[in-house]
Amino acid sequence: MKKLTLILTGIALMVSTNIFAQRTSDIDGAKDYPLVSRFQGSIIEYYKVTKWDTYKLPVFTDDISKPNYKNPLVLEGKIIRTQYSVSPDNNPAYIMKNYEKAFKSKGFKILLEGKPGEDFEEGPASFQGDYYGGWNNLNLEKFGFAYNPIGNHKAIIVSKTHKDNNDVYIVEVISDFSNVTLITQDVIEVEAAETGKVTAENIKENISKNGHIAIYNIHFDAGKSTIKSESAEALKNIAEYLNNHKDKKFFIVGHTDNTGDFASNMTLSENRAKSVMNELVTNYGVNANQLSAYGVANLSPAASNSTEDGKAKNRRVEIVEQ
Repeated sequence: MKKLTLILTGIALMVSTNIFAQRTSDIDGAKDYPLVSRFQGSIIEYYKVTKWDTYKLPVFTDDISKPNYKNPLVLEGKIIRTQYSVSPDNNPAYIMKNYEKAFKSKGFKILLEGKPGEDFEEGPASFQGDYYGGWNNLNLEKFGFAYNPIGNHKAIIVSKTHKDNNDVYIVEVISDFSNVTLITQDVIEVEAAETGKVTAENIKENISKNGHIAIYNIHFDAGKSTIKSESAEALKNIAEYLNNHKDKKFFIVGHTDNTGDFASNMTLSENRAKSVMNELVTNYGVNANQLSAYGVANLSPAASNSTEDGKAKNRRVEIVEQ
């Protein structure tokens, strides 16, 4: 396998009995992700770049062999789907081990891994749709494909790294299909300015300059105020900043987009702000006297609610110096 610098892939598998005719060259306009070299000998059969969308991954469990279908990680940003074909002597397990070795050699974090023959792919029936129903439906219809892989033998590996201080997720699903092996790869570049990594230092910088900072990587399920587990890193860094500035007081302010009615959004935004405040006080040692929590629903948008991109920027929690 060629040198690998960065990977992030995601795919889904379905049954097909079509005879596969492998291309001899990549489809027009397709290219490898700059930081990820393709598996040697593979050809690009499908390529699509989505400037911005949401992408759900059932990761973040203690055991990387067990998907978390109940509370998936919700990513927002640029999504690049590439589907490769390669000769069948490169079976899914072999290709996955190559990716695994390359990821680890570059210091990527392995979030999820499933080998052929493992009872890995099927999620709860209640999660059927674009995102769920096991790996066989994971975001497949949403971002398209050239061929529906058979998936009798498949391997899956999900990895995470950073590019320009922002998170990049890699999901590789490899499956046998007719007379070839298919590799469907999704690269998810988490949107830089709003959902990049929050550190105590950039919190300090933004509050010193602007009096507040918008936090985009505290995650909630839609319409709920319970903080999800993948928010831990952001909360830790917020607490570090607050505990280093005990002489100051801050507002925790919840914001929503304009989906739903205003009264419900006002309640939701306040409850989310209170959840963040309580989490910081209870589990991260922040002095309760430093904080007050309020919600403003969609009264103070950061962008227009007329687009999905704008709505994503409006769903946030802000730390505001009093």
